[in-house]
Amino acid sequence: MSSGAPALKYLSGYPPALLGQVQGLIEAGRLGPYLAERYPEGHEVRSDKALFDYTQALKQRFMRNAEPLNKVCFDAKLKVIQHALGTHTRAQTVQGARLKTRREIRVATLFKEAPADFLRMIVVHELAHIRELEHNKAFYQLCEHMEPRYGQLEFDLRLWLTQRELGAAAQT
Repeated sequence: MSSGAPALKYLSGYPPALLGQVQGLIEAGRLGPYLAERYPEGHEVRSDKALFDYTQALKQRFMRNAEPLNKVCFDAKLKVIQHALGTHTRAQTVQGARLKTRREIRVATLFKEAPADFLRMIVVHELAHIRELEHNKAFYQLCEHMEPRYGQLEFDLRLWLTQRELGAAAQT
């Protein structure tokens, strides 16, 4: 591939033919317009409270019986480079004779500016971790139950991350 190939780090593991198509879009300057046309809608989820409410609504709709969430917030410390766009954590504490579990979801701050579909995809991903800790078949089935276009959205999110990186590199 050409000198732009390293920009495809978010797409490792995809077939070479597909990577060639992506590279062609990049070289033609069409990746950004393609994504903007495909995902024109933004969202209004800008605060931690709005994110909590958004996440709770999805949880209530699809995972009503799952353990409650104690906290949902945007986290500026989550970095794409560390392969973390969101996290789901469980912390157990002892209170007297009882064991309490706190569940938190953190979403990378970059999703404040992402298209609405990508925010939904990452929230669905983290919610699925409440029931399935590993990225296994059951995990992806749960993701697709909550968001039928999950696989396509995950791929397009990787394209969006690639485009963001290319845009940042062009500004330096």
